Amino acid sequence: MNIRITADSTCDLSEELVEKYGVGIMSLSVTMGDGNYRDGKDIKPQDIFAYVSKSGELPKTSAPPADEYAEFFTEQLKTADAVIHFNISSKASSSHENAVYAAKSFNGKVFVIDSLALSTGQGLLVLKACDLVAEGKNPETIVKEINALRSHVNTSFVPDALDYLHKGGRCSLASLMGAKVLKLHPMIDMKDGQLYAKKKYMGNLERCLKNYVNDLAANYPNYDNTRCFITHSCCEPEVVAKVREQVKEMFDFKEILETTAGCVVTTHCGKNTLGVLFIYK
Repeated sequence: MNIRITADSTCDLSEELVEKYGVGIMSLSVTMGDGNYRDGKDIKPQDIFAYVSKSGELPKTSAPPADEYAEFFTEQLKTADAVIHFNISSKASSSHENAVYAAKSFNGKVFVIDSLALSTGQGLLVLKACDLVAEGKNPETIVKEINALRSHVNTSFVPDALDYLHKGGRCSLASLMGAKVLKLHPMIDMKDGQLYAKKKYMGNLERCLKNYVNDLAANYPNYDNTRCFITHSCCEPEVVAKVREQVKEMFDFKEILETTAGCVVTTHCGKNTLGVLFIYK
């Protein structure tokens, strides 16, 4: 049986991984002023930074409507017997609701999964589904196994600044000013599909990221060592390299994959945000 794995662009998989695993990508939209762009297609994170710097406003992001999902699924089924599609958390976007509605027209050939995650937290589940396809499992079994894993995905990150979170209404002015004065960097975690501040670190970004990785190693001693992601919004290469080296020392992942956050995720977290994401047991 030919099963096609697809996902929203918010899974933040690199072009190389998308090509390697044959993942179909459905782009969300990013609106800046009068321009409307497709995430991962015709806009880059640098465009987001330039727009915010010039206008002082965040771009607007939006989910594809149901009819666009229907067109997307129709195209995927031209070369597949079934489609398993992954959405960004239903608590963060209407993407899942729209995809589920569209899937009803395909007589059980399209399975839609609410990842309850975003960025490569979602991407981890996508690649795990690809692994299960390679093992020859049927769509129903894959969906069941993936749904059981959703609560075991560490989707967390540390932003360098809270400006974008404040502009997006996810951080109060008092928290923003306090973070700037005290050099605080929160660890933003995801639980039950929603983001919340789990812990606060003090100091420069490199110091905070070091403590963040230390905490991950302490909190998750048992994990799926198949792969992890270091996902960031255009962090300096030397910062990413130090995090990678620390992850190599403290964990035993077969693959440490680096990806840059897409424009939808970047719009809400800002520049120099970094997360280490993996599935735990």
